[in-house]
Amino acid sequence: MLQIAFIRENQEKVINALAKRNLDAKAVVNEVVQLDEKRRATQVELDSVLTESNKLATSIGALMKSGENAKAAILKEKTVLLKEQSKILSEKADALAQELTQKLYTLPNLPADIVPEGKTPEDNLTVFQEGEIPTLHEGAQPHWELVKKYDIIDFELGVKITGAGFPVYKGKGARLQRALISYFLDKNTAAGYKEYQVPHLVNEASGYGTGQLPDKEGQMYHSTVDDLYLIPTAEVPVTNLFRDIILNENEFPILCTAYTPCFRREAGSYGAHVRGLNRLHQFDKVEIVRIEHPDKSYEALEGMVEHVKSILQELKLPYRILRLCGGDMGFTSALTYDFEVFSTAQDRWLEISSVSNFETFQANRLKLRYKDANGKNQLAHTLNGSSLALPRVLAGILENCQTPEGIVIPEVLRPYTGFDIIN
Repeated sequence: MLQIAFIRENQEKVINALAKRNLDAKAVVNEVVQLDEKRRATQVELDSVLTESNKLATSIGALMKSGENAKAAILKEKTVLLKEQSKILSEKADALAQELTQKLYTLPNLPADIVPEGKTPEDNLTVFQEGEIPTLHEGAQPHWELVKKYDIIDFELGVKITGAGFPVYKGKGARLQRALISYFLDKNTAAGYKEYQVPHLVNEASGYGTGQLPDKEGQMYHSTVDDLYLIPTAEVPVTNLFRDIILNENEFPILCTAYTPCFRREAGSYGAHVRGLNRLHQFDKVEIVRIEHPDKSYEALEGMVEHVKSILQELKLPYRILRLCGGDMGFTSALTYDFEVFSTAQDRWLEISSVSNFETFQANRLKLRYKDANGKNQLAHTLNGSSLALPRVLAGILENCQTPEGIVIPEVLRPYTGFDIIN
């Protein structure tokens, strides 16, 4: 959530920055500023009434002590009126504050200066590409055919049990899935990330804390009886570990990693581009989260990018990195790098990771602060990234590593799988 003080002092800058997201925010920004002015004026009036009431209470005590009960009684009548007035003003101030907060929730984060202009994924900027795209043998197949051929993932069985988008992993498919999770976690912990096991359901406050609510409410599975949400990513529970926390500067940086299943309704996703593992309602992902000092967050972002690169280099998958344009960025992000693996069998790039800096946007919602050198509370910066999401990594391995003899397992995964080939 954007800070109201910043909006108040930089209205044109906020409007112009959000225009990079192809959002005309002038009306909302003006409404936010007006609501804030009303809220602050009401608070000033309330503070004045409370001050007067406190003064009268002191005077009443002095009059009662000196035996001037009649004068004290007159002042008591005034305090009754002031209490009624303060109640009305307090309720008005609370209502205005709530209305202001709800309005602020509708404004996305401001894009960083280096975010490119653009409206669609075609406008994203390729900043790095590495790895040789393999030439496959005649008769090579996409992963949804390969998994049937080798009986390692069953999409139809998932439909029987739950519905489309909930695959069943079997035999070497299940073992490869577990191997990837273990490998990703081992890479992350070796890089200094502390591993967490977190709940797979979160409350509403957690959803608001990281920005999934109200922006992505329709994309989340909601258990209405208990008012809990199935997590769309480990980012939500892990980042909320630090909600309502005040850190000391010497506690930075905080590095976390967690494996969780992820649940996304993905309403409206149809067609060949979401076939097989390309788009699921339940999938596994290993996440990395960082809590950083504002002066260090962009350096940390580059470090996260290099970390994900090192994983893909070891897997020997061809990949590229995109800097997302304003129109393709997530609601909460200030800057996002997407990683994509090339699927040779599908002849297209598949997104496998997003690494983002949210600056203070999430921290403001979370009330995640730190004490600076002067003892003043400041908002921290939060970052997160997929390290990695499994379905499209698995699709890339199955398709790019297929041979006439079978699917050759990347060497770095063999100590985890216990086998070299799926055949």
